[in-house]
Amino acid sequence: MTTTERTTSEPPDRRRPELAAFLRARRARVTPQDVGMPAGPRRRTPGLRREEVAQLSGVGVTWYTWLEQGRPINASPQVLDAVARTLRLEQPELEHLYHLAGVAYASAPQDLGQTLGPDVQGVLDALDPLPAVVYNTRYDVLATNLAYRLLFQVRPDLMDPVAGRGANALWTLFVTPDNLCPLVFRESELPVMVAILRSAYGRHVGEPAWEDFIRSLAEASPDFARLWKSGDVAPHGQYVKTFRHQDLDGELRMTSTSLSIDNMPECRIVVYTPVDDETRDRLAALRAGNEKSRP
Repeated sequence: MTTTERTTSEPPDRRRPELAAFLRARRARVTPQDVGMPAGPRRRTPGLRREEVAQLSGVGVTWYTWLEQGRPINASPQVLDAVARTLRLEQPELEHLYHLAGVAYASAPQDLGQTLGPDVQGVLDALDPLPAVVYNTRYDVLATNLAYRLLFQVRPDLMDPVAGRGANALWTLFVTPDNLCPLVFRESELPVMVAILRSAYGRHVGEPAWEDFIRSLAEASPDFARLWKSGDVAPHGQYVKTFRHQDLDGELRMTSTSLSIDNMPECRIVVYTPVDDETRDRLAALRAGNEKSRP
C-alpha cells in the first residue's frame, strides 16, 4: 500500500487536533509569574510562549511545537508528566492529556454499559425517596427511580434527538428554557457537568456516537458550544446543586454523590441527598402531590 493510499483509506486521528487545542488552552492560562519567570515586555497573547513551555519542561522547542500542532509524534509518560507540571495540570487534566496523546494511563473500557441488570434498578428503587439515576459517561439516562423523575420533571419532548438514544441529562438541561430548567444556578453548575463530560470524551475521541452527540448539542445550544470550546476538564465527586420545581414554593438544595457500579466502569449511580430539612419537606410534599394526582 502506498503512502497516498494509507492517507486516504485510514480515518483521521481525532485525538491530535483535540490534543493541540487542549495544550493551547492550558498554556494560555499560565502566566510567567506562575512559574517564576519575569513578566518581560507586553505580550500579544496571554500565557506562556511555546518556547517557554519547552524550556521549563526540558524538551526541544521543535518537539513541543509539533506536539501542540497535533502532529503524529510519540510522547513518553515522563515527557507528558513534565509538560503537565509546567502547565500546572490537575489530576483529571493530566489523565485527559494522556488519553489524547495516546499513552496508557489507566484501563478504560469502551462499552458504555447500556444494559443494566434488575439488581441495579432494585438499588435505585430502594434509595427512594432519595432521587437516584444511572448515567453513563455521556450523561445518557439509563435508569431512574420515581423521586428522580418527579424532581427533574422529565419531559419526553426534550430528549436527545440523536438517533438511537433516549433521554440525556445534558441535552435536557441545555435545551430547556431558563424558566423551565430545574437547575437554579445554571451558570455555575452546567460548566462543571461539561468539564466532567470532556474528561470522559478523551477516551472516546473519534467514536461516531460521541462525535454526533457533541456536534448535535453544540448546534442546539450556543451555551454548550461555548463551554465545550473552553477545554476544561473535571472529575466526578460530590457537588451541591440547587433545584426548583414548578409545583413547589422555594428551592431544593441537594448534594449529588456519584457511586461506581461493579464491572460497569463507564456507568455510575448518582444520588441526590437533601442538604437541609426544608428540602426534605419539599421532596415529601412533591411525592404527596404526585400521589393525589393519580386517578
